[in-house]
Amino acid sequence: MRAPLSKADYVYEALLEEIRTGRIPGGTALRAAAVAARLGVSVTPVREALRRLEKDRLISYEAHHGATVVDLGDEALEEFYGVRAVVEGLGARLAAARIGTAELAQLRRLHESMVADAAQGRHDLLGGKSEEFHLRIADIGGPAFLGQQARAIRASFPVPPGASLWLDVELAGRQLDAHERILRALETGDGETAEQVMIEHVRAGAAHRRT
Repeated sequence: MRAPLSKADYVYEALLEEIRTGRIPGGTALRAAAVAARLGVSVTPVREALRRLEKDRLISYEAHHGATVVDLGDEALEEFYGVRAVVEGLGARLAAARIGTAELAQLRRLHESMVADAAQGRHDLLGGKSEEFHLRIADIGGPAFLGQQARAIRASFPVPPGASLWLDVELAGRQLDAHERILRALETGDGETAEQVMIEHVRAGAAHRRT
């Protein structure tokens, strides 16, 4: 059973979710008093949560402006997807040598559920399932360290729901094809191909965000 959240934890998780999903977009000022009133807490836990978000590099403090949600530009976007490609590509390469039959079956079922969602027009479900697909592979490839780093990287640059390439029917089809190719490489223990396809697959997200 999960321990009850402290008020600071509650505020932190609420703001983190809102930033990650784009409900609080980059450039938005976060006033501690206004956040406290909205979430029904005092200012003290809000300030603690804001300090944690600053450490996560999701907000910054500016003189006379207070806390502001970081609005990352094109250079940061390129860096984000470049780092993701390297880390998740390495995870795929390592996973090809370590993955077991049960783990392959789980990934296959997840992929097939995404194919079914796409066929039935449930594109809003694909982004979350794709993240799960990627992070499962990273966990298999690097259970001691790499999977955790893959999560931290993704959390540092939220993708607003409307910016997801999975909402585009044609692009979603291409990305599902990439997932299939990654799965086949994992099934055959071909780490080089798994890494190469994963890198190309992740970089496709960067190309979509630039358009």
